[in-house]
Amino acid sequence: ALELAVESTPAGTDGQVRITLEVAQESIQRRAVLYDKDGDAHYDTISAFIKSVRGSDPDAALYWLAKMIYAGEDPKFIIRRLIILAGEDIGLADPMGLVVASSAAQAFEFIGLPEGIYPIVEATLYLATAPKSNSAGAYFKAMKKIEEEGQVSVPRHLMDGNRDAAAMGHGKDYVYPHEQEGHFTPQQYLPKRLLGTYFYRPSQEGYESQVTARLEMWREAQRKALGIERRENIPDMTEEQIQEMKRKIK
Repeated sequence: ALELAVESTPAGTDGQVRITLEVAQESIQRRAVLYDKDGDAHYDTISAFIKSVRGSDPDAALYWLAKMIYAGEDPKFIIRRLIILAGEDIGLADPMGLVVASSAAQAFEFIGLPEGIYPIVEATLYLATAPKSNSAGAYFKAMKKIEEEGQVSVPRHLMDGNRDAAAMGHGKDYVYPHEQEGHFTPQQYLPKRLLGTYFYRPSQEGYESQVTARLEMWREAQRKALGIERRENIPDMTEEQIQEMKRKIK
């Protein structure tokens, strides 16, 4: 409660923050009545906030944000969740989402409350109104493939050719893409037995909608150059499956 009182009370002309009995009592009441940070309301409210942003409802997002701040929630906790959401739910549909959320974190470090709420609100509104894509979850498809089939050796031409490894053929025959037309060369990057396996499927939202044609052109060129006949598009994982994979990372 004292922390909330200090954060919500502007400093005087001498730079000192003076907490009156009235302010202290109000802060205690705000913390006690609205929610306990270790209780269900804490987790339920942040859940409602994140789901509102993900669901593209800026009004609901502002409401739950205001409730958390009013109750004395740590703004840094909220910002961390926004940064996660920017990568998980906005993704490449709007790559600026992650930039805005990260900038809000940096701005809050400089400002603190009460004015520090502005960059948090800006990030909240930006993410809530941005196009959405969860295609970054393709990472967990690759992780599941490794879990199922085990790790395989790196193709020799992709190995590090520094030190004495070059004498063993490491890095030999690697083609530097920037020396090729279009800064692209259709060489092998996946292990041989996985050629034709595709984990990433771009959404058709925002910036990411521009990726599909370019990516398919590169994939088709690689299939022709390497004689790849198989094509395995790894299906999207459910939220439950992704959460299960996340638990294995910890």
